[in-house]
Amino acid sequence: MDKKRILITGTRKGIGAFLASYYADRGFQVIGCSRGEPEWEVEGYRHFSLDVSDERRVVEMFAVIREEYGGLDILVNNAGVASMNHILLTPCTTVRKILDTNVTGTFLFCREAAKLMQRGEFGRIVNFATVATPLKLEGEAIYAASKAAVVSLTEVLARELAPFGITVNAVGPTPVKTDLIRSVPKEKMDALLERQAIRRFGQMEDISNVIDFFIKPESNFITGQVIYLGGV
Repeated sequence: MDKKRILITGTRKGIGAFLASYYADRGFQVIGCSRGEPEWEVEGYRHFSLDVSDERRVVEMFAVIREEYGGLDILVNNAGVASMNHILLTPCTTVRKILDTNVTGTFLFCREAAKLMQRGEFGRIVNFATVATPLKLEGEAIYAASKAAVVSLTEVLARELAPFGITVNAVGPTPVKTDLIRSVPKEKMDALLERQAIRRFGQMEDISNVIDFFIKPESNFITGQVIYLGGV
């Protein structure tokens, strides 16, 4: 996997920041993006500031990647937003924000990455699902629905892109201690962890382990799969 070109979305903080550093340390050419600039620096990392649902900006970024890197090998669609509200208290502005980032953003990056990957007849796309979908988490209706759409997109794209040597899979993390869950009451998080077979928070390494598996050259017969962590 040395010197592979990997693009990770949502790298300013949290899981995305960890993955950017993780793969840079392993000799990958790492490209990342988020709405703002990261407050960290990693050798071998290139950052773009954009909204993942902005089609024009996304297309422009991929044009730069094609010109400066000559293509792309791996895409990790990590960027995502959530909002924990009962449906009766969820405004449409929140719905649009979640769907734009989680669904439209994932779609745009899959589409543009596949255009580059098909030239080399090799590609690995890893999308982010969530255990909120199979657990049917109360208070996460729109977030869970958006990630259900990502799962469906993953399964269909796996078939559409297979002729080009591109695999498309997804990882579904359990809660990880990031900003995404910081505002969730402790009792609610404890109740969620109790619904897992392995009752603990997810670790960054749990996620990178699954991504490593999906992107291995030997994983070329594995596509359209979703691995949920924690045993949900």
